[in-house]
Amino acid sequence: MELDLVLESKQERRELPFRYNRMVNAGYVGKNQEEVRRHLEELAAKGIPGPKSIPVLYPVVCNVLSLDPAIEVYGNETSGEVEYVLCVVTEDEIYVGLGSDHTDRHLEEVDIPRAKQICPNLMGRTVWPLKEVENHWDDLLMNANVVKDGKDSLYQEGRLGLLLNPVELMSFVKSKIASPLENLIIFSGTMGMLAGEFIFSQKFSAKLIDEKLNRRLEISYDIKPLDYLRVD
Repeated sequence: MELDLVLESKQERRELPFRYNRMVNAGYVGKNQEEVRRHLEELAAKGIPGPKSIPVLYPVVCNVLSLDPAIEVYGNETSGEVEYVLCVVTEDEIYVGLGSDHTDRHLEEVDIPRAKQICPNLMGRTVWPLKEVENHWDDLLMNANVVKDGKDSLYQEGRLGLLLNPVELMSFVKSKIASPLENLIIFSGTMGMLAGEFIFSQKFSAKLIDEKLNRRLEISYDIKPLDYLRVD
């Protein structure tokens, strides 16, 4: 499959066709174990069982990746979560994007891997070369907002130093995939929710802010449940 991305580097801004044939979602990737436990407690409070070991990696079918500004979902208990995204051409050519692992929270209570397939992975179109941000990676700021019933709320926020960095994440993924890492998309896993609970919103937006180079990546999408059938 191919994505029509936009490369934003120090030198230029241009179109970047990116071919991929595998996609994985990582989870429980916090460097701070207290943060990881907090996220596990958030999920446990919703009836979602924790994994036997952490971090974890889930394969995701490639055609659920979307760059669209709106998605349709089944049911009213779905939510996004902000993540950085690695677009791996080869291990020497990697781009950083911003995404959301949108998940059916009701299905997640009984089958986490299947819950990753029923809703799309969302990603912004613009990416940066990983090499341009490696030296100040931990200082990058990531946040997410949700809009529910007209109210805009800050949902998640933190520096990327809270999560496994790309070298650590790639090493973990390599431990789970026998073949070379190429033509691969990796969703990084997320940080805890500020409110401590899921918000099933009508809109999700997020930013990855590079204060050193004065730039940002953004993603925003509307969430539309399939609720148009009349219930008799």
